[in-house]
Amino acid sequence: MIIPKAEGSGAPALGEPLAVEFGNTYFAVRGTRGGIHDALVTPESLAAWLTEHADAFPAGVADAALAGLRPADVPRFAALRDAIRSLSRALVDGETPDDAAIAVVNEAAAAAPRVPRLAVRGDGGLVAYDVADPHPLAALSALAAAAIDMFGGEDRALLRSCGGPGCVLFYVKNHPRRGWCSAGCGNRARVARYHERHKG
Repeated sequence: MIIPKAEGSGAPALGEPLAVEFGNTYFAVRGTRGGIHDALVTPESLAAWLTEHADAFPAGVADAALAGLRPADVPRFAALRDAIRSLSRALVDGETPDDAAIAVVNEAAAAAPRVPRLAVRGDGGLVAYDVADPHPLAALSALAAAAIDMFGGEDRALLRSCGGPGCVLFYVKNHPRRGWCSAGCGNRARVARYHERHKG
């Protein structure tokens, strides 16, 4: 098992659908150093992200993935994340999605057949969950399935790109007045507009 770093993945957790949250593991950081960061560069950062979002996966899948995660798994997760971002960008911009990105999502979805399992919980009760061997592929497959549900369902029409200055995140517009991924980005956008109006 790869142990997540104490500081976590660093990726924002905005409460978006699982596929959008996963796509947002590529994000902008504000501050003295700023810039774009990738939360999927090490097994530890991937493990941290899986730990942070374990409740969004089918029961037991994230834990099973953590138990079998290897450094060689990181590029597969990163490729799926990049494909999700490509599809998100195409949908937001009203463009035709890239066939290669679609192929990556479909391949990841088929990477692990789901096998039902029964296990004893910590409190002695039983829990049913789907898992596959090798375990990390079950999480990869679940992420791809979440992307297929997102892009193939009605919520795809609500997918937006954040309008905050320098932000590269996506979100689902679940309120008519929502225009940013977070309140912080909304505040930065208002401040930037204010300064633009009052220049010179």
